[in-house]
Amino acid sequence: MSALVPQGAGAMAALADPVRRELYRLAADHAIGRDEAAEALGIPRTTAAFHLDRLADAGLLAVSYERRSGRTGPGAGRPAKLYLATQTELALTVPERHYELVGDVLAAAADRADAHGVPIRDALAAEAFAAGSAIGATRPDLESALTACGYEPRDVGTGDLVLENCPFHALASRHTSLICGANVELVGGLAAATGDERTAVLAPAAGRCCVEVRSASS
Repeated sequence: MSALVPQGAGAMAALADPVRRELYRLAADHAIGRDEAAEALGIPRTTAAFHLDRLADAGLLAVSYERRSGRTGPGAGRPAKLYLATQTELALTVPERHYELVGDVLAAAADRADAHGVPIRDALAAEAFAAGSAIGATRPDLESALTACGYEPRDVGTGDLVLENCPFHALASRHTSLICGANVELVGGLAAATGDERTAVLAPAAGRCCVEVRSASS
């Protein structure tokens, strides 16, 4: 599955708070719970929970759930929410780019083409759609999935979406047909996974992504 590298701007903003920096350091060695974090820093549990969740939202902490009492079944209590520092690299690009995503998709497409003896463009279309589906499955709707990928969606007032930014801009400029083809499949995967009935179409225009999302009435 293709993963998005968290953008450094959000991560840096999250770490600007001294309490969050200490919590991040604490979670770098082992998974911590809210109670442990609060005790270690001498802060209220609700404050620890707030800052831990902010770090998780920024992609700096991974969340899991575990019963630390060792008991199971009725009466065992609710699992504790645990936080562990991720090993993911951070990126800082303005406007937002995700070359790690398209690189992963291209590598997977090459593997698929070799393994199944299919044309590379067919393999790329399949892998781009799969990557979009994997990302979209973690988001509540298409707009948030597009935003997570850096597309900067804008509703033009008819339900159609214009994508103001291309997260693969440099590659799309040099290999337009190949990357734009992958782009439309990736956005299609995002739409399918979020249950959105709108369609991703190629609509090249200067200064923005080559893909638009259109409703059935367009």
